[in-house]
Amino acid sequence: MHKEPPLSKVFYRPIEAAIRWAGLLRYKASILASIASPRCLPQTLDCPRWNECRLYSERIYDGILNSELPFGKNGITLNDPELVSSPDLTIRHVDLKRWMRTHYPEHRPGFLFSRSERMAHPSITLETGQAILLERQALQAALDHSRREMRKLQAQHEALLKQSAVLLASKQCAISDRAETTYLNIIGGMLTLMLGQSPSGVPYSSFKTQEAIVTALLAHYGGTMGITERTLNGKFANARKNVRSAAA
Repeated sequence: MHKEPPLSKVFYRPIEAAIRWAGLLRYKASILASIASPRCLPQTLDCPRWNECRLYSERIYDGILNSELPFGKNGITLNDPELVSSPDLTIRHVDLKRWMRTHYPEHRPGFLFSRSERMAHPSITLETGQAILLERQALQAALDHSRREMRKLQAQHEALLKQSAVLLASKQCAISDRAETTYLNIIGGMLTLMLGQSPSGVPYSSFKTQEAIVTALLAHYGGTMGITERTLNGKFANARKNVRSAAA
């Protein structure tokens, strides 16, 4: 009965670590039987994800050659350059884990990291990263579109507010001819009465002239809209003219 090799060990040869890193432990025997040198792997092999396995092996040797990854023989760290091309070269589990956490933090292979460690820092594949990037770009485009639409709506809202203010002002200021005649008749009547006197000759008010009334209004309500000397004289003249016309 074939016995599955252990997932984790105290130390590994680079090809053993690469096989585990690529998730190809079940193919370990056939892979080792198909290669002549653990350092010079064939370009192609009848094995799934072989390109990944080759890449991971190259990364491990790259770490060794750049003094990032301690190495030795039979699990004993020696860092002897002559071991680099030796099939007996090994890497300790703890050193490999530390190196991977530092230089390849997005990877969390099961032979080095526990389930809780993988859950705390899930691995992100290239395909997943690309999908996340595309999703982010789509969300950014949607956000930009929403912002443009919001600016258009704000501009329309401001235009409607201005239009509403103009309409409201025009409605407030607009007065019909009938209403204006009514107001002028009332003003004219009151003005005539204030400057007039009773049949017995008693003045109805203390004002002797229209100018005196204008001066009093300016003194008490100067600054109020419409209360100016020119406006008052003009309105009073029209009002008295209207009253005289109506009485004729």
